[in-house]
Amino acid sequence: MLSARAAHLSSRVVRKALLPGPRQAALTAVRRRDNISVRSIQSVQTDRDTITRLLYSLGSKREVERHLRIFSSASNPTQPAKFAVIKVGGAVLDNIDDLAHSLSFLYRVGLYPVVLHGAGPQMNDILEAEGVEPDYIDGIRVTDANTLQIARRVFLEENLKLVGALEKLGTRARPITSGVFTADYLDRPRYGLVGRITRVDKRPIEASIRAGALPILTSLAETPEGQILNVNADVAAGELSKELEPLKIVFLNDKGGLFHGVTGEKLDVINLDEEYDQLMKEPWVKFGTKLKLREFKELLDHLPRSSSVAVISSANLQRELFTDSGAGTLIRRGYRLTKYNTLASIGPDRFRQVVHERDPDVRAGTASVAGILAELERTPFTIYADEPLDSVAVVSHPEGEIPVLTRLLPSRAGVLNGVLDNVWSAVRKDHRKLFWTAPVDDENRAWHFERADGSFTRGSRTLFWYGVADASELEHAVRSLEQNKRIPRTFLPVGPSRAANGVGGSRAYSTSARRAPANTRGYATATAPAPPVQYTTEHKRLALVGARGYTGQALVTLLSSHPYLDLTHVSSRQLAGRALEGYTKGSVTYSNLGVEDVEKMEREGAVDAWVLALPNGAGAPFVAALNNGAKEKEQKGVKAGAVVDLSADWRFDDGWAYGLPELYNRPAIRDSTRIANPGCYATTIQLLIAPLLPYLKHGCWPTVFGVSGYSGAGTVPGQTADGQPASIPKIPAESLGGAIRPYSLTDHVHEREAGRHLSRLLHDPSGGSKVSDSMQVAFVPVVAPWFSGIICTLSMPLASEATAADIRALYEEKYKNERLVRVQAAVPSLADIAGKQGAVIGGVQVHSGGERVVVVGGLDNLLKGAATQCLQNLNLALGYDEYEGIPDDR
Repeated sequence: MLSARAAHLSSRVVRKALLPGPRQAALTAVRRRDNISVRSIQSVQTDRDTITRLLYSLGSKREVERHLRIFSSASNPTQPAKFAVIKVGGAVLDNIDDLAHSLSFLYRVGLYPVVLHGAGPQMNDILEAEGVEPDYIDGIRVTDANTLQIARRVFLEENLKLVGALEKLGTRARPITSGVFTADYLDRPRYGLVGRITRVDKRPIEASIRAGALPILTSLAETPEGQILNVNADVAAGELSKELEPLKIVFLNDKGGLFHGVTGEKLDVINLDEEYDQLMKEPWVKFGTKLKLREFKELLDHLPRSSSVAVISSANLQRELFTDSGAGTLIRRGYRLTKYNTLASIGPDRFRQVVHERDPDVRAGTASVAGILAELERTPFTIYADEPLDSVAVVSHPEGEIPVLTRLLPSRAGVLNGVLDNVWSAVRKDHRKLFWTAPVDDENRAWHFERADGSFTRGSRTLFWYGVADASELEHAVRSLEQNKRIPRTFLPVGPSRAANGVGGSRAYSTSARRAPANTRGYATATAPAPPVQYTTEHKRLALVGARGYTGQALVTLLSSHPYLDLTHVSSRQLAGRALEGYTKGSVTYSNLGVEDVEKMEREGAVDAWVLALPNGAGAPFVAALNNGAKEKEQKGVKAGAVVDLSADWRFDDGWAYGLPELYNRPAIRDSTRIANPGCYATTIQLLIAPLLPYLKHGCWPTVFGVSGYSGAGTVPGQTADGQPASIPKIPAESLGGAIRPYSLTDHVHEREAGRHLSRLLHDPSGGSKVSDSMQVAFVPVVAPWFSGIICTLSMPLASEATAADIRALYEEKYKNERLVRVQAAVPSLADIAGKQGAVIGGVQVHSGGERVVVVGGLDNLLKGAATQCLQNLNLALGYDEYEGIPDDR
């Protein structure tokens, strides 16, 4: 939780980032001095990155990015208004600058809340000035013609003030003062011109968001005949929320939440299913508080359980939306929590599904669902869960032993809506002491640190505990838990420890009498064993330099489907300033990143990985810049950003990992930050020849005849009919006249590349040895009049006789576990490979003399020959599953 002073300073930083005029000019001057291009300063993506970093001052980076990810995924082109409805109380409008800055903050990170405001205090001031006493019945303002006339004027004035304040900050906003709410008279004899909303038309709202503007609404409605009616703003916000079903419904007030009527303390969370009935009986819940609780319950009863209501001040809006702790009062339906002591009571199929989908060890392949269920049968346990199992905790508690939280399995909704905290409270209430472990890449890592009294990290896991403060008791407890196999046998001290920040220390464990802060890292041992592969689900940022060509376009399409890897920067000198097409996860604009920009971004950790899609020979200055930027990071103990280069520049450099995972040492690729992506022909050639190396006849080298679509010849910059930059093939299809054209008849770079790396397999079947130039390949490339797809025919003399069945068995054994290599009986055709993610090998035939084999193989040169293989390498280097984001089109 931020202190009041820290929150104040954070607010000042945010304002400085958003203010126009001289301060913005000064900021621009500073950035120029730091060698950042003006174009990148003004780009939407840079703006988003800057504001996102400011959010990190409010909470941990992981929780901020998780909430951003959830909110961003809630909206889509067909339902753009799914993020949030924000109702602004009239009193909040008196501090319109604070409100405008808070809303602009959301706009800067690509979020579009639907804003609806009241104007009650402003109306009362005018009525009082005119000598009119406001009249209320049951909390509803009685509205006659004169009052309605004033209401219309006040609503319009306040609406335009807010829109103007937003536009002044560079945030586009659209006033919507009519056309959304249709109403009938609520009770005309009793309330006058007050409406009961019967219909909500969301089209004006969605049109505003699609146009890139925040919709700013008033709570006026019209009858079908056109009569204007006044509607309570809270009621209008509720009806609007029922129609839009947003993730968040926010009521901004000047108090910043709801407060206990006796103690005066702010109510952090209200779970209606558990607390509503009791709350409504409390003597201090009356008048406005009772009415609001009733309205909130009636609203949430109509919405999905993933929706929630937050009552908050505008100054703390970001903390409420982007941190787990929040800042105002969160109201949700929730569920009553239940404890289960047997699998039968919770439902084994339901529990099995939860473990399968959420358990990090199961997802990483280091544990099985069956093994976890069998473990539960061996020891007493309690499962804590809400009704839909949005959050599940499993505590093992053999009699006389310290309890261990063996599984903590929250869903995304469980974290966002605080169900996880409810489950934790129930666990903590039942157990005075507790131990548990979590992977070091757990996306909820900050949550664990906040709730632990101490922690200790070894290898790939961190041990947490609470309720144990004495060091000797702690060591005894850990030893007992390890000996009884209740936690992994890796946490007992085996040597000197060091703090996670690199500062030496002698303590084996980190303990504290109070909760550790969210950013506490605990201690890590310098002698930890090598951990098993753990796949991360953390979102990471990628920059693509040279995105103009066909391969860049293919990679952009793949990244749109990657669940964790986000494309944040694309650089192309010809396309700078234009919107990137084909990327559906967000709005990205082409920039023109220079060498100095790249070095600075790498030094500051602006992205986690780079793809260089530049012509051969053009990437060296950028690699030098990345190396320079990485030096400062590595001196601070921060790993350099991963780089995958698509050109041929580094495929012959032993300092770079060669990224053909099916053949060469996957662990080396996973551990590397510099990866050379193989050429398309070279990939096909090596996949064809590698299984046959036991039959290689020295001195009689294999021959490959390769035919590729014209996209394999690359692109050059051109112009469209309207003068805009475009990519055109170096060898246009029409120039081929429907025929094929051989080219680079000797010494093709892929010929040398394939021979060099196949030599590694010749001397070391694992592909781990350094290169020995002892093998050659004869290769003749041909361009054909189709767009993409390579078909290669291998002719290879054999050192000993073999049958076609023998040869095919070699291929099937070699690639039996490779998802992106398929072996078939038939000769591969263009239809088998064009647009497919993997390679296909088939048509094995052996000459009648039994001493020469012919095999056909193919792949799409833009996919497995380039973009798909690049994504494999990125996944390995960044800790993801190798095939994450790659469609399975087998």
